[in-house]
Amino acid sequence: MALGLSSAEGWLDARSFARLERRVGDALRRARAVGVPQLAGVTCDVDPGVDPTAVAVSSRRGDEEWFCLEQPDREGYAVAAVGSVRVLEEDGPHRFGVLARRWSGVAAGAFADASDGPPGSGLVALGGFAFAPDGGGSPRWHGFAPASLVVPEVSLARGRGRVSLTVNAEAAPDDTVEDLLARVSARVAELRSPALPLLDPAPAGEYRVVSPMPPSHYEEAVARAVERIRAGELEKIVLARDVEVHAPVDHDLGAVLGLLREAFPSCYVFAVGRGDAAFIAASPELLVRRDGARASTVGLAGSSRRSADPAIDEHLGEQLLQSEKDREENAIVVRRIARALRPVSVWVTAAPEPSLVRVANIIHLGTPIRAQLAA
Repeated sequence: MALGLSSAEGWLDARSFARLERRVGDALRRARAVGVPQLAGVTCDVDPGVDPTAVAVSSRRGDEEWFCLEQPDREGYAVAAVGSVRVLEEDGPHRFGVLARRWSGVAAGAFADASDGPPGSGLVALGGFAFAPDGGGSPRWHGFAPASLVVPEVSLARGRGRVSLTVNAEAAPDDTVEDLLARVSARVAELRSPALPLLDPAPAGEYRVVSPMPPSHYEEAVARAVERIRAGELEKIVLARDVEVHAPVDHDLGAVLGLLREAFPSCYVFAVGRGDAAFIAASPELLVRRDGARASTVGLAGSSRRSADPAIDEHLGEQLLQSEKDREENAIVVRRIARALRPVSVWVTAAPEPSLVRVANIIHLGTPIRAQLAA
């Protein structure tokens, strides 16, 4: 593969690098004209065998933002990124709308390729949002803003049998094209694509599993929740219990991600990293997916354990489908989602009946919901 710079070997071909050089020049001229930094980037296909998550885990620097999201059973869909050229953060009750408008402005002004690759390819902003307007109150959420979007230095997207690479640069008025290209080339040269490490089945030292709150605290919370539901004050409450796992050595984030995607291939496996901290999980729940003016999600509520015996597992699923309590729990969630979508939609529709959503260790009731968003 011919290359613009030898340090970009294996990732950017000569044509893509030349296109990046032109884009950087355009961005730099505008930055000098208006006195504000401008974004430039290019997107190209790379080896379809590249694992985006493995690249992000092995290529991230210790003090920077990084991101992974994949759903293995969805044709191997994955998006991963390292570094940042622009960080957008907001807090308060209007953080979603404000951040969306800021990102729209950034994207509209960028010198970037139009993407025809997998979802998540091209110029993207990746990050996360807290449910609380002012973010998490615990010290463990330090460094995670209530609403944060990061335009990465490097991102990879996989899907539809393709893997695309996007590299971005921010051109400030006092930069030069040569310096910007050298920084991009050096960053791309750091990319590695090894397999994710395996989790040690017999680690040295002892792990401690502790709960910050005693069991009685959780039991009392359940009792209070039941009282409020019976009194008609609430319909549904979701209780969470903190559990801390203390390891004798640092947790291997790559090994944890590898284990999660192997154990939960139908779930959304993700990591949002901020320096030394990372939020990692595998969840069957989709908050919302938007494709143009169409929005879709799933009302997921009502659950049962699974069994290794296929016949028993089938019976447990059938019991869940017939459970009046679990069906009502699911209906509550569906009603709330539909209620939230209606003010911003032309129409909202939900499946007439829930279906079973099976993951490795649990069965859920799920009701697909679709909406046509208003202009």
